[in-house]
Amino acid sequence: MAKELYVGNLSYETNEEDLRRIFAVAGKVTSVHIITDPVTGASKGCAYVRMASIEETMEAINSLDEALLDNRVISVSVARPQKPQGRPSAGGKGKSRPYGRSVQGSRKKPSR
Repeated sequence: MAKELYVGNLSYETNEEDLRRIFAVAGKVTSVHIITDPVTGASKGCAYVRMASIEETMEAINSLDEALLDNRVISVSVARPQKPQGRPSAGGKGKSRPYGRSVQGSRKKPSR
């Protein structure tokens, strides 16, 4: 089991210090990362919290899942591994080829 937790349904005003404080009831918090919009920097209402041990991770889930924080009922669960990012198609421009055909393979056969 991982030591990282996913925390959802956060208030957009919740900050890292708020999360460190509330998760400290379960044990030592080693890191907090609030997910933000890359353009605006605004919170997306979720975060990742890493605890020092698996036992503390389980304690955090048992004691804080469905807890009230900043007038919101938060969800706390084990963070799932990140899905691998898809690679762009050949050429690196991020455009897919129609029907899976390559550009070279689209030549017509000579007529007889």
